[in-house]
Amino acid sequence: MIVYLHGLNSAGSSGKAAFLRQALPGIDVISPTYPAHSADLAVARLSNELSRLLRERGRPDEPQLLVGSSMGGFYGAWLAQRLGFHHLVMINPALQPWQLLQQVVGWQLNEALGLGYFLSSRMVSDTRRYHTPAEALAIPTTVLVDKGDELIDYRVAQEVYGGRVTMHCFEGGSHTFEHMDEAVAIITQIHQSC
Repeated sequence: MIVYLHGLNSAGSSGKAAFLRQALPGIDVISPTYPAHSADLAVARLSNELSRLLRERGRPDEPQLLVGSSMGGFYGAWLAQRLGFHHLVMINPALQPWQLLQQVVGWQLNEALGLGYFLSSRMVSDTRRYHTPAEALAIPTTVLVDKGDELIDYRVAQEVYGGRVTMHCFEGGSHTFEHMDEAVAIITQIHQSC
């Protein structure tokens, strides 16, 4: 089973989730929609939903992978440790959202859902509660970053995780992440080796 967590202003129906489903037809890929802008609500909903999914759909003979993009990577680091996943994959992760998101405080539009919301400074600060330091990662972790990410400097991930995780840095790209074919190959290898 692979659980994919989308980023801010996205949804479980995102392009990456669809790509993973299409590229990995033999693996159950689940991609819940959750309120990524509200840390406490996001973690509460995901904790409940993922616990239920692992209980109901998880099989003892199948690896349980959590793949998170941007804010999904941030929440994924916190959740994967607590819910018994076998491997965490973070794609262009938002590692310090309490700093990163301060520049976009204000009205936001989640185009994937067609919903507007107000992102407050407090909501941004609340993300700090779910920070998982690299040294606290208790499961195998792989980080995939595009060097051309215009929102999150890939060097932050290198600095935070250097030597502690398996890291793949791809030339060019963007925050959308332009290397999904390579990501699928890596995720497939992880899934087979767990």
